[in-house]
Amino acid sequence: MLFYVFAAIAVVSSALVIGQRNPIHSVLLLIASFGAISGLYVQLDAPFLAVIQIIVYAGAIMVLFLYVVMLLNAPREDAAEWDRLHPLKEPGAARFGSVLAVLLVVQLGWALSRTLGVREAVGARADATVVSSVRTLGRTLFTEYLFAFEATSILILVAMVGAVLLARREEP
Repeated sequence: MLFYVFAAIAVVSSALVIGQRNPIHSVLLLIASFGAISGLYVQLDAPFLAVIQIIVYAGAIMVLFLYVVMLLNAPREDAAEWDRLHPLKEPGAARFGSVLAVLLVVQLGWALSRTLGVREAVGARADATVVSSVRTLGRTLFTEYLFAFEATSILILVAMVGAVLLARREEP
């Protein structure tokens, strides 16, 4: 039952993200979606992924998005401009979107069919190793993949400094 609650929250808040005219509301709804996905991870018995989902995505990246949106002082979109610039006003945009939607469904079906085959193959192997320890995962992350971890943090820092420099107002 709890799975359906978290799934409904994730789907509804994700759908509302793209329908909001106020960018602050979109960011907050995306944080709610990430929280619901974290709840789904807990239901799947993956507490480490749930914590990482909250810390990395909802905690760091969404806060960064929120600061950038507030820093750029993004205004609300007015209805006239929204209607004038709406992408579906273009003649071929609806057809192109429909083709992409069909391709997404086909790809999803293909991925699900491949997943069933992988599950059967992994289930047949008795020697399949599973990393279930957070300590082992953390040790691997901060020893073997330390450079990638630090490079990602520097990349996020550079993006934030770039946003500050772009949003800076020139003094007359």
